[in-house]
Amino acid sequence: MLVVRLNSQQSQHGCPGGSKETIGYRKYDLELKSILSGICRVIVDAVTAPQSASRNYIPRADTSIVLEALGIRLPSRDRGKRPAALRIATQARHVPPALRRLDLIPELSDLEARRIALMAQGFDSRRRPPAVGAAAMRREIGRLGLLQIDSVNVLVRAHYMPLFSRLGPYDRGALDTLAIAQSECFFEYWGHEASLLPIGLHPLLRWRMERARGGRGVWSRLEPFAGARRAEADALLTRIESGGPLAASDVSGPKASKGMWNWSDAKHALEWLFWAGLVASTHRRGSFERVYDLPERVLPRATLARPTPDPVDARRELVARSAAALGVATANDLRDYYRLSPADARLPIEQLVEAGVLVPVHVRGWQQQAYLHKDARPGRRHAGAALLSPFDSVVWHRQRTERLFGFRYRSEIYTPAHKREHGYYVLPFLMDGALVARVDLKADRRAGALIVLRAHREPSAPAATMERMLAELRLMASWLGLSDVVISSTAGL
Repeated sequence: MLVVRLNSQQSQHGCPGGSKETIGYRKYDLELKSILSGICRVIVDAVTAPQSASRNYIPRADTSIVLEALGIRLPSRDRGKRPAALRIATQARHVPPALRRLDLIPELSDLEARRIALMAQGFDSRRRPPAVGAAAMRREIGRLGLLQIDSVNVLVRAHYMPLFSRLGPYDRGALDTLAIAQSECFFEYWGHEASLLPIGLHPLLRWRMERARGGRGVWSRLEPFAGARRAEADALLTRIESGGPLAASDVSGPKASKGMWNWSDAKHALEWLFWAGLVASTHRRGSFERVYDLPERVLPRATLARPTPDPVDARRELVARSAAALGVATANDLRDYYRLSPADARLPIEQLVEAGVLVPVHVRGWQQQAYLHKDARPGRRHAGAALLSPFDSVVWHRQRTERLFGFRYRSEIYTPAHKREHGYYVLPFLMDGALVARVDLKADRRAGALIVLRAHREPSAPAATMERMLAELRLMASWLGLSDVVISSTAGL
């Protein structure tokens, strides 16, 4: 149910401004507040009420007359009709100054917000297709905006999982083909961490490359290659120009003495060149090692020829894409999707609100202001099941996961084994629109088995949760070419 909320920070002295036309309002501030609130509430209820209840509200033909009397102008095609409540919200900026202290902000329940978010993320209750071709894969990645890449391979590489979760079994080799050098579809770069991105986003990320060339926005160990150690990076770039593609292991050099990221100096230099857009990733070897080459030998000529947008315009488009992929989101959610800083995201969000692309909404139970994408739809109640990678965009922002699902989720990959609560590589289980369980999995490729190490069901999970999760595990095992699902004695199933 969408309702109107009053701005909690209204002036105590009536409408802002102090002109002659507002002086009379001050004396009857409380009465005016009540009257205007009631009028707006009736209007919004009128235009959002179901057909069967229309007799209890303003007649449909009179709705636009009342709205226009309040200064809310509707496009001609909507006059005399029952316009959507969200159109009222997008037209709220046309309210006269005397009424601007009333925020025409729709309110969503937590269930509505969850349904909108799942719909935007590709969980729209459609049956999984019997066969998944390249077109379906491109369409799904385009909807998500990116696939996060991660090196952990205890189950399957992270970027393969989101398509399986949404579409079901598909040929992973076909995804590899879409992402190789000179691909017209995708390229690898820093989106939400290392990511596989639609090729159209390349111009939108050139501002990030430009910053990296100045040593900004990169890891601290890479910064010296933008300055004092630039000659080392340039030497590697020259070697690639003359000798072709190069990986860090092809270059001899001392590695760090200890630590998980025991990269050589050459690896750090190559990573800075990659971040700066001076080289691009051609592919990854079987060891998941990135191979670098010149952008003109990796990316399509048409992509490189596209003009570079103004950085603010580029970031605004990234925020718009984030909003479309999330459906409903806070400012922090929007900027996290493509890893924008608060300063970089602030103006784009304001501009998108002014343009009507983002609609300010209130979600019950959320402490922060939320924004609804203008094309977001709640869809039908999700009635499917899916196992989600720890790096799936539904759950990668842990605070958002808690807000949407009431599901506290933390990666324990880097937690010592004896301190882990749920396991090493834990996949949340989505069922009928809720996160109801989690399972720690391992693919034993030699034995041809998918091993369930541990499983945990949420207190509110339905009785059929484990049965339906087992069905998804069997489907996953088949997709991965594993013949059995083996449940460990410690799994708890």
